[in-house]
Amino acid sequence: MSTSGVKLQTAPHGASDLAHIVLTFDNNHHARGLFGQFDQNLALIEQQLGVDVRARGNQVTIKGEPVATEQARRALDWLYDRMESEGLEPEASDVEGALRMAMADDDQLSLPTLDGAHRLAAAQIATRKRTVSARTPNQDAYMRALERAELVFGIGPAGTGKTFLAVAHAAMLLERGQVDRIILSRPAVEAGERLGFLPGDMKEKVDPYLRPLYDALYDMIPGEKVERALAAGVIEIAPLAFMRGRTLSHAAVILDEAQNTTSMQMKMFLTRLGENARMIVTGDPSQVDLPPGQRSGLIEALDLLAGVEGIVTVRFGEADVVRHPLVARIVAAYDRAGGRD
Repeated sequence: MSTSGVKLQTAPHGASDLAHIVLTFDNNHHARGLFGQFDQNLALIEQQLGVDVRARGNQVTIKGEPVATEQARRALDWLYDRMESEGLEPEASDVEGALRMAMADDDQLSLPTLDGAHRLAAAQIATRKRTVSARTPNQDAYMRALERAELVFGIGPAGTGKTFLAVAHAAMLLERGQVDRIILSRPAVEAGERLGFLPGDMKEKVDPYLRPLYDALYDMIPGEKVERALAAGVIEIAPLAFMRGRTLSHAAVILDEAQNTTSMQMKMFLTRLGENARMIVTGDPSQVDLPPGQRSGLIEALDLLAGVEGIVTVRFGEADVVRHPLVARIVAAYDRAGGRD
């Protein structure tokens, strides 16, 4: 336990029904990092939860509605534990992620996201370069699904972390020796542009479509190791068309932007699954760039494979967007417009 002297006090009877919690942190240096410069992290918690949070030395006093004060306690406890284990001071995005987890409804938190001491226990993916923690309940469910299922669909809008977390999980499996290679693929279909109009050979034509996968890899694995793994074929990045006729064994296989697959392409890809392989399919059914009248292979697969044993589907929404807060509002606006069509 990384906090000590945690006291829960109730405001005097008759004053109000407000709760009063005092947290005492063992490490003064980490406590200062937790609070943020000019206590900016505590101010963010106040703003999001409507509680009063005040720091003095290595202590924090939280006052407010009982549910909100408990959520603030969970978030601060979890951020402090993460500082102690990883040595990194939380940024605003980390605080917002902790708050999303803490504010999740009790039914979700009674599952694996709360431990016996009612402390947040968000799922994590650890590689040599960095450790990634779930920032929303759906991210938590997705990361846990990746651990236990051989085929996982991650479905939802941009900015929810579905591709990034898939690549991070694949990198972790490779480091652990649980798979021998990583295979990353995307259909080479994008809005308004085709491969034939791009300059260069096939690799140069395809690379722009696969850039998000490269970016995620370099976030998880040191650059020189990525380059060596690419040269040795331990990490393979290829367009979907190159998957035909192969059996993908002892590998972590990711298909990104799967909404742009045809029915035949999706069936072809899913049937590549071989011995001791993990397959992750990510996509956003609202962003299909196929020709008009052609059904997305992802949408069809989600219908056909619903309830099939061994397959897990995790659906993300606007509340899971972990990019700039404006992205979540943009997604919500488009969703509302779609509902009126």
